[in-house]
Amino acid sequence: MGTEIERKFLMKDDSWRSLAKGTRYRQGYLNSTKERVVRVRTIDDKGFLTIKGITTGATRVEYEYEIPDTEATAMLDELCEKPLIEKNRYKIAFDGLTWEVDEFFGENQGLIVAEVELESEDQEFEKPGWIGDEVTGDPKYFNSNLIQNPYLKW
Repeated sequence: MGTEIERKFLMKDDSWRSLAKGTRYRQGYLNSTKERVVRVRTIDDKGFLTIKGITTGATRVEYEYEIPDTEATAMLDELCEKPLIEKNRYKIAFDGLTWEVDEFFGENQGLIVAEVELESEDQEFEKPGWIGDEVTGDPKYFNSNLIQNPYLKW
């Protein structure tokens, strides 16, 4: 069993853009209840199936498996709840941690958030200057909730 401890933040400005090249992600949800999420994702030419448990604080259980890209694409197109999540992900190293900045498209155009994965919930870390307000505990920023309440409708 894997455990994910992740904090999520809004962006203060665009100064992060020159620090990394984005990778295109497409993802959808076979199940998006708060107790469990089953996600299908493509990253470039790879497919993944991910199962996540309920979030408590900044922690939840997570299982992830690589699956054939053709199967992931078929699931996204035929089985997943709509709209799909489409985004570019930028990975930026800062002070010993990797920040993942997600720039959303489609129904969530204009939303940009940064996440950092930690070893423990009380781990101290320095935030880059481009990091704004924390939204870790706000469920409207969960990717699984962005299909039911897209950013363009806020």
